[in-house]
Amino acid sequence: MLKEERFEIILNELKNRKKVKFEDLAMQLNVSEDTVRRDIDALHRNGLLSKARGGAILREKDPLTFQDRQSFLTKEKDIIALKTQRFLKNGSTVFMDGGTTVLAVINAMPLDITIRIVTNNYSVVPIIEKFKNVELILLGGNYERDLAVTSGLTTCYEVSKYIADVFIMGTCAVDPVYGVSATSVNDGETKKMMVQSSKQTIALASQNKLSQTESFKVCDMSQVDALITDLDSNDADLDDFRKSNIQIV
Repeated sequence: MLKEERFEIILNELKNRKKVKFEDLAMQLNVSEDTVRRDIDALHRNGLLSKARGGAILREKDPLTFQDRQSFLTKEKDIIALKTQRFLKNGSTVFMDGGTTVLAVINAMPLDITIRIVTNNYSVVPIIEKFKNVELILLGGNYERDLAVTSGLTTCYEVSKYIADVFIMGTCAVDPVYGVSATSVNDGETKKMMVQSSKQTIALASQNKLSQTESFKVCDMSQVDALITDLDSNDADLDDFRKSNIQIV
């Protein structure tokens, strides 16, 4: 069977089932799982699907609205949240932006942690009550309901009034060559200002956001101190990021 024929079958299976596994495709195509992985990698590089642990998912399955994303890739977000805890130090000032992965990070914090969180993510409010020693500062600006964040000139100006010890950045796309990018210019500008006003930037990215780009540039990989994913730090999918000389967690 030609490679192009395998590609067509894989994409048709994704269209019908929304998610496919390496082992199932290998049996269906009568090829090895390594061949299927290479096919998935090629389709992923061309933006036709997103890689997931053990297989692939449709790119459009990654929802655009905050409300839909809350039930998407929850296991992966929990893994990232636990890995992030080492960067949250008592007495520190922390920027956190929008996104459901950031909420997972907050939920995983020790109840007695003592930090200051500066954020434009208004969904933080109902879950922060249990953290009695956390000072929460909400940034003003234009409220975007689909993303549950504030953005715009006011938000960026208020960010500039702080110097954060660390920025815990939720991401839309992270690429080893083009860096971090966002789906909207307003979100991109907020992230960019937080990067500029932080001593350390930690990018959070589930595997479906790796080696992807969106339209609005946030920063180069050289401006990121650590990349936290749901993959094992030795995973081959992270090899290209190692060239950026950043910490991979």
